[in-house]
Amino acid sequence: MKLYAAPMEGLTTCWWRQAHRELFGGADKYFTPFLSPNANLRFQQREMDEIQGEPDTVPQLLTNRGDHFLWAARELYRRGYREVNFNLGCPSGTVTAKRKGAGLLAYPEELERCLGEIFDGLPEVRVSVKTRIGKNDPAEWEALLALYEKYPISELIVHPRVQKEFYKGTVHRDAFDRALEAYPGTLVYNGDLFTPSDIGMFCRQYPQVTAVMTGRGLMADPSLLRQVRGGPAASRQELAAFHDRLLALYTARLSGDTPVLHRMRELWNYLSGSFEGTDRPLKAIHKAKDLPAYEAAAQEILRSCPLKDAK
Repeated sequence: MKLYAAPMEGLTTCWWRQAHRELFGGADKYFTPFLSPNANLRFQQREMDEIQGEPDTVPQLLTNRGDHFLWAARELYRRGYREVNFNLGCPSGTVTAKRKGAGLLAYPEELERCLGEIFDGLPEVRVSVKTRIGKNDPAEWEALLALYEKYPISELIVHPRVQKEFYKGTVHRDAFDRALEAYPGTLVYNGDLFTPSDIGMFCRQYPQVTAVMTGRGLMADPSLLRQVRGGPAASRQELAAFHDRLLALYTARLSGDTPVLHRMRELWNYLSGSFEGTDRPLKAIHKAKDLPAYEAAAQEILRSCPLKDAK
């Protein structure tokens, strides 16, 4: 079973990938947070940071324009990337309002035109697609599957929720089952795989699926993929080293306390899941106005809060 680290905006940055790879590993592929090519035909500096040639990393593109996708994919190919991923899964309202991410799923004619331009123009680049099963209703999935099978998608990564569900409720496993019946290409499963037992149970239930992707589970427990491969759960020392490595990378590369605090707070929204009894120091993390106050609260969790048992 191949194990993929999902893209998460503002979280799975190049610095997170660097620290995770060094300290935990286990991922066959990492996916960048989305890059947004536009009419300027150049990457922003923050996007340039994400495409520094990591051989195990796939850049993800967010657009509703085939020509913008083609420019970005060709530029990435020139930089050594042989696969790019098309984001048709982002549920954020600010993204979907622009008919991007999962928002494009509601406009099948535009989506088909975009996919046609992409695959006609990129014979040398593998294009994978990360998708939801619809914008508003799981009933949209059947038509989307029929559309996807027209194209040589290298991997179809399916998060079986519709956009309006965001991450709430249970996933529609029946929609993934339907994809296994109807879709002739390679499928990757993504959605609510939080623990080693979740992934193990999925693998036993779906032995024909050769890859899974996890995001929120991996953010909560950075040793998740290592455990799936038979390695140990994260120790307190490893989690502290991971935190300290990330903090040092962000402090060195971001300007001032505020952007560093923002990144670290986002991290703790998930990493707190590795510990018990974090309510009080977690509140202090979110109230911290400078890095010394933040570090005092973070160290309270890292040194004193009990670790949760891996399951």
